[in-house]
Amino acid sequence: MAETTSFARNRYWILRHGKSIPNEKGLIVSSMENGTRPEYQLAPEGVSQAKLAGQLFQKVLEENSVPLENVRICYSPFSRTRQTAEVVASVLNIQFEGAQCKMMENIRERFFGPSYELMSHDKYHEVWALDEKDPLLRPEGGESVDDVAYRLAEAMAILESQFQGCTILIVSSTYDDLKSRIQAVRTPSILSEHRKFSLLTAELRAVI
Repeated sequence: MAETTSFARNRYWILRHGKSIPNEKGLIVSSMENGTRPEYQLAPEGVSQAKLAGQLFQKVLEENSVPLENVRICYSPFSRTRQTAEVVASVLNIQFEGAQCKMMENIRERFFGPSYELMSHDKYHEVWALDEKDPLLRPEGGESVDDVAYRLAEAMAILESQFQGCTILIVSSTYDDLKSRIQAVRTPSILSEHRKFSLLTAELRAVI
């Protein structure tokens, strides 16, 4: 397990949602309105991926002697991430509607703007090019890399204030921005390289 750094009161893991229906259809679904719709939840393959991720996380917890009562699962309100978190909680035998699971709007997926919403995944390269040029620039009507890093920093501050000595699993699609370790490195040179840290669907990775 990753070593706890001096500024963290908890250990953090990130899990990208399993393969979703938008993934299968090749659609960009990034708005809160669309992302929370049930028709954009996990594909059957994604459910299987989430189960495997849950089993892997369970193994990590056991190997590191982490009691289940010290585990917290935080997830974005999007249906694909909520469902992934629910599957993992089931594998761990944690009550999903209980105190150990927490929906956090600040860790929601990046909104790319109306000109990209429900468009083909092929248009992602336009956003990545913009990010590399200047991570402070926003796609029209959408969020910049820095915008997402800012609200993730707020989410981390909340978790650090609410919990201590916990192992926290964050289930979202904002995987690459979290790798920036948030506020301390919110500089253009680092934020512009966020794609280097991207995860595959249902990939589990230690963060802090």
